[in-house]
Amino acid sequence: MEYEEFKSELIKQLKKIDIEIDEEKVIKFYKYMNLLIEWNKKINLTAIIEPNDIILKHFVDSLSLVKSIKLNGDESLIDVGTGAGFPGIPIKIMFPNLKIILIDSLNKRLLFLNEVINILGLDKIELVHGRAEDLGKNSNYREKYDLCVSRAVANISTLSEYCIPFIKLNGYFICYKADGCMNEINIGKNAIKVLGGKIKNIDEFVLPDSDMSRNVIIIDKIKNTPNKYPRKAGIPVKEPLK
Repeated sequence: MEYEEFKSELIKQLKKIDIEIDEEKVIKFYKYMNLLIEWNKKINLTAIIEPNDIILKHFVDSLSLVKSIKLNGDESLIDVGTGAGFPGIPIKIMFPNLKIILIDSLNKRLLFLNEVINILGLDKIELVHGRAEDLGKNSNYREKYDLCVSRAVANISTLSEYCIPFIKLNGYFICYKADGCMNEINIGKNAIKVLGGKIKNIDEFVLPDSDMSRNVIIIDKIKNTPNKYPRKAGIPVKEPLK
């Protein structure tokens, strides 16, 4: 996709979720998209490789949290299971003063993200290789962040055990979920409570020009997470809290 076409489409779609974007940020998104497409030929980063789909399903979807929570722009944010950088990199591009940490268990993804960071000239952003279960016990990361975000594929009980330990008191875990997740949320409510969280809001919306219903779940950290959580690597996914 040529730059002018990309620019027109990105501006149009972001406007539909009430986001204005300047030229400098459009250029960064364009470079990011092209890096994603190029690297995806070498390593499996995403099944979404068409430019219009990347704009909608990765960039606009990642930024949809602005419909649910107001960012001051200077918060600390951790993206758990970032994969190819979603939602962390799009959020960083739009809010360059955020202090962001991207964590992933696969080093090859972090090699890609390191190139993205260098080419886009992003600062105040750190890559960490490791599992959430291990890092969530580490005093350098535990209960250090205003916000935790994740688009990782796991049930909300498992995701909460991965993510809530990273959040400061009165911070938020922002979880992205597809349509049809209400039963999963109801099942996970007690796990969220055990981990020190409480569901503040669930915002359902449809991605622009699509029939894809999405949910942004905002979980407030109201108590410190008990020291025994997260449990050892592999247990949260095999035996989700109930």
